[in-house]
Amino acid sequence: MRLALTGAGGFLGWHVRVLVKALGWPDPVRLSRAELTDPAASAAKLDGVQRVLHLAGVNRGDPADVATGNVEAAAALARALRRCDRPPRTVAYANSVQAGNGTPYGDSKAVAAETLAAATAQLGSDFVDLRLPNLFGEHGRPHYNSVVATFCRVLAENGVPEVHDRDRELDLVHVGDAAARLLDVPAEGAWDPEMPRLRIGVGALADRLRDIAETYRSGEIPALTDRHTVRLFNTYRSHCFPTHYPMPVSRHADRRGELVEAVRTHGGGGQTFCSSSHPGVVRGEHFHLAKVERFMVLRGTAEIRLRRVGYPEVIRFAVTGDEPAVVDMPTMWAHNITNTGTGELITVFWSNELFDPARPDTYPEPVADDVRVPAVLG
Repeated sequence: MRLALTGAGGFLGWHVRVLVKALGWPDPVRLSRAELTDPAASAAKLDGVQRVLHLAGVNRGDPADVATGNVEAAAALARALRRCDRPPRTVAYANSVQAGNGTPYGDSKAVAAETLAAATAQLGSDFVDLRLPNLFGEHGRPHYNSVVATFCRVLAENGVPEVHDRDRELDLVHVGDAAARLLDVPAEGAWDPEMPRLRIGVGALADRLRDIAETYRSGEIPALTDRHTVRLFNTYRSHCFPTHYPMPVSRHADRRGELVEAVRTHGGGGQTFCSSSHPGVVRGEHFHLAKVERFMVLRGTAEIRLRRVGYPEVIRFAVTGDEPAVVDMPTMWAHNITNTGTGELITVFWSNELFDPARPDTYPEPVADDVRVPAVLG
């Protein structure tokens, strides 16, 4: 699938790009706001792509800027589409359930949809007008993308979320499911294009996230008994990373030796396994979309490296069996663990779900291109 995106650098745009990588598709063509102002240049980039996702928009700010920003972005894309020699088969628009609600934001989203619908009809392309509810997910911007992001950031900083309208009901959809719908891909274990919704009051949401945070502060895993709780937990963890890690674990020693607690979970499934690695060996080099995964070294020394998919910076944690600690892999971060010692490395791994070869939720991705090691193991 050859794909083009506007708004590729935004919250939804990043999740779309991560899902594209998981699917093994080519990197999408990206159209910036500046490029959209040049119809000829934009048309050259769009020519021959199969699907265009229009994600760019203005959600917050001066009402006049919000209104004009959404309308002008759609009009610029429409002008570029009309100049394509080989227009895309499909244009999908990330609209909002607020479209046409009488606000500057809602009315401008409705006008943008009408503009794109007219352009695609003229070209003979399909138009998908996807009206999205409140999206939440990993690495959302607090006070901008979602109240979930705001509550998670406050809790990660040991604060107390402010709830002004406790009884107001929200329809929440994980952003990865919205990405799957926009890409028109079939359901997988880690995403669902049917966009299952969590309907919850603002106060109940704050309470639920507070319970997750209170349990996790000690390194214990909250009860991950349903899809929405797993995704709320992963969203909270994205606001904890990297400052909360590594997390020390309880050690109990007597004349017989030592006992170390690796995982304390309050409910849900899980799988634990142990590995040994020779000096210099790397394990991992992949990322997950939803799976929770924990590393703990019992013997030897190692370095855990992580990189957020689509970003260059690498985070490193030195870990040792002499002082056991856990590092939980954030979703959508490529990660690996390298034996940096001279002897055998013994590592315990835990995930919140049983490994399913048909739906592994494990996608190859190097942490850093300059890492050279004798062997790479899954």
